[in-house]
Amino acid sequence: MGRIQLENVTKSFGNVEVIPPLNLTIEDGEFAVFVGPSGCGKSTLLRLIAGLEDVTSGTISIDGTEATQVPPAKRGLAMVFQSYALYPHMSVRKNIAFPMKMAGIDEAEQNKRIEAAAKALNLTDYLDRKPGQLSGGQRQRVAIGRAIVREPAAFLFDEPLSNLDAALRVGMRLEISELHERLETTMIYVTHDQVEAMTMADKIVVLRAGVIEQVGSPLELYNSPCNTFVAGFIGSPKMNLIEGPEAAKYNAQTIGVRPEHLEVSAESGDWSGRVSVSEHLGSDTFLHVHDTGLADSITVRTDGNVSFKHGDRVFMTPRADVIHRFDAQGLRIE
Repeated sequence: MGRIQLENVTKSFGNVEVIPPLNLTIEDGEFAVFVGPSGCGKSTLLRLIAGLEDVTSGTISIDGTEATQVPPAKRGLAMVFQSYALYPHMSVRKNIAFPMKMAGIDEAEQNKRIEAAAKALNLTDYLDRKPGQLSGGQRQRVAIGRAIVREPAAFLFDEPLSNLDAALRVGMRLEISELHERLETTMIYVTHDQVEAMTMADKIVVLRAGVIEQVGSPLELYNSPCNTFVAGFIGSPKMNLIEGPEAAKYNAQTIGVRPEHLEVSAESGDWSGRVSVSEHLGSDTFLHVHDTGLADSITVRTDGNVSFKHGDRVFMTPRADVIHRFDAQGLRIE
């Protein structure tokens, strides 16, 4: 079981409140991702759940039992850090075994869990190596293996992939997602990368300045962002937000159009501008269009075979069925 509940949790450092009163429930077996810009409070929130930071007020419960004052080691949670935090002088086997040794688990059980974790993470051939002999991705798998053998109620990941290159990040995203499917254990994952959030989460928690802006599935946040902050944060490339007379045509203060929901043409369309940058990514091309009179820049996601280049005049037409409308406070208009 790994149900985690936060009730009216706050956190202050001195006179500065970084987490105003916050309520959140992570259900057993969920993969929840905390996402938001740097300084939004997502890592602080994770550390409060782990017990590495004390809450200023409020309660944290794990499986229905209050854990607010319970020491980190007794919360039944396992944390995987950005820095791996491996012991360089120990073999992979000993690194994975370390938390079990500290918990007094007998050697036969230790070996059983080590072999199972190593098999799940493709580390069997590396158990006798030192961390310095491994790649970044392998070291991260060792850190995850060390968490698995503790058989925790939940796994807490604090930006675990930020030290890896792009190719390894993609591979590790898949491995962590597959691990969640196999273990069916609660996972809470912190990232500033909304692509990681969209591809991995059952539930995304979008934070800004310690406040939860929206909670929902990736598709709920993509299709129905509750405000302009979430609209501009979720999705890659981010949503185009347009104010002024064009928004007023749709009875809104601001409208949002995702780059993939704009039809582009060389002949005609509702809006026009000139291409400042054309990014060809194989299957897709991203056009950054200036001089539209609507926004500083409008991004269009289109077919990879388009031939528009810098300086070309282009015409854009938004799909009427997927235009998002927001009021003067930036809140969604249904």
